[in-house]
Amino acid sequence: MTSPVSPQPGPRPALDLAAARHLLNAQPFSRLLGARITAFGDGGATLEVDIREDLHQQNGFLHGGVLAYAADNALTFAAGAVLGPSVLTGGFSIQYLRPATGRTLRARATVVHAGRRQAVTRCDLLTVAGDDEETLCAVAQGTVLPVTPRTS
Repeated sequence: MTSPVSPQPGPRPALDLAAARHLLNAQPFSRLLGARITAFGDGGATLEVDIREDLHQQNGFLHGGVLAYAADNALTFAAGAVLGPSVLTGGFSIQYLRPATGRTLRARATVVHAGRRQAVTRCDLLTVAGDDEETLCAVAQGTVLPVTPRTS
């Protein structure tokens, strides 16, 4: 996310769905993948990526790196809904449960706990089939930190 500001007690900068979409679109890698935010706010965020053949690994499944990307961004955007737009991932872990196949990858993240110095978030990574049925393929958990601006 962009425009770092120092975390302060009290109200944090507002971030809505339109602003979250703008921030995601400012990431060249997210544009390359065609990622989009479909839900945002109240300590949650949902990010989606269409599953394309060029995102597969050698066995025809969605590459694990794409799942990790989606988890990282969804976790961070969910935290941004609580901490404000100037946040960075402090770290995350992901557990792959089954191969990812389908037409869309959906990363649905929520804030588990937020304080002044960090937010702990979790994310379900689901694939969506042609009939809109969701299948859980991975889970992730992470820590997101507010950041301060760098002076030029």
